[in-house]
Amino acid sequence: MEAHLTEWLNLTVRWIHMIVGIAWIGASFYFVWLENNLDRTNPREGLSGDLWAIHGGGIYHLEKYKLAPPRMPEKLHWFKWEAYATWLSGISLLGVVYYLNPGLYLLAPGSALAPAAGVAIGLGSLLLGWLVYDALCDSSLGKRPALLGAVLFALIVLAAWGYSRVFGGRAAYLHTGALIGTIMVGNVFRIIMPAQRDLVKAIEEGRQPDPRLPAKGLLRSRHNNYFTLPVLFVMISNHFPSTYGSRYNWLILAAIALLSVLVRHYFNTRHRSQKFAWALPTAALGLLCLAFVSAPRPPATPAPLAVGPAGSGQFARVEAVIRERCAVCHSASPTSELVGAAPAGVMFDTPEQIRQQAARIRAQAVASQVMPLGNVTGMTAQERELIGAWIDRGARID
Repeated sequence: MEAHLTEWLNLTVRWIHMIVGIAWIGASFYFVWLENNLDRTNPREGLSGDLWAIHGGGIYHLEKYKLAPPRMPEKLHWFKWEAYATWLSGISLLGVVYYLNPGLYLLAPGSALAPAAGVAIGLGSLLLGWLVYDALCDSSLGKRPALLGAVLFALIVLAAWGYSRVFGGRAAYLHTGALIGTIMVGNVFRIIMPAQRDLVKAIEEGRQPDPRLPAKGLLRSRHNNYFTLPVLFVMISNHFPSTYGSRYNWLILAAIALLSVLVRHYFNTRHRSQKFAWALPTAALGLLCLAFVSAPRPPATPAPLAVGPAGSGQFARVEAVIRERCAVCHSASPTSELVGAAPAGVMFDTPEQIRQQAARIRAQAVASQVMPLGNVTGMTAQERELIGAWIDRGARID
């Protein structure tokens, strides 16, 4: 029952995180699009531009003021709770998935690190990451945005590498995403919202706003804009073991993040010109290259089976390993206390089910070795070799 309740808690928090995350990132995308498509030719006095749009059967007219209207409206909509709710639900999800059972889900298989130390590293790194980022933005680098961006990218890649040394692949990816998300929500809470409050208060009091705060807010807002696509990839990455399960998982993450930033830059600039049109085919080619270099390399000739002589008993030995190491979770009636139902609906109760899932078994238990999760059942290298050799020889069950 505990595993069943944990699964539903995971589902609930994950669903909330997805809903509020869509609201936050959707609003970010919309306002970037709005800013990029304003008609700035001969704007009305006091305006920097306007835009006409049609959606949902209605026509909208939006105007952007250079600073603010002569009189502040009674109702002014603020965009902040989407960011706060996304971060709070994300941290809660991190706790439910990785911190409730860190020995299984958080730490790398065979890690000598204590579970509590792993949790401390995870949470402490988020706080440290924000402090380092904030200090860099407030330093002289803040006046050189391109150089600052390069330094920040290098530090995030360094963090991804560090996470991959102490955490399992999925946990390393998710903590990299959580680090970026913490920076993003820190920007909203500590920089962007105070700048907007000061602007509104200055207008209400009839004084000149402090120009430094909007400038800082603009820099942080741009960072958040470029962070969105890498974070979205991290959110779906746990479905793709060929990325997080690779021995070079941090490099794959860095490459995908770089390609994502490239794509985002194209959409940020395409309203002015198409000089970055090459970014989209370059990103597509980059993904193809990543798929190629990360592909598992089967041996030129199948390795001999590691256990016993070749013959009709080959599958029997493979099946025995899978039943002992994998089917405790992947079964119509799991015997493991960690799960209430077969993860992803994958079951190994019959020879036919095992053969049908041979490619997935090879990817996760042989090539990337991310399964069994945390190697909780103790699958040995010889058993992985046995399974891989059987699959390479055609995955016969007769």
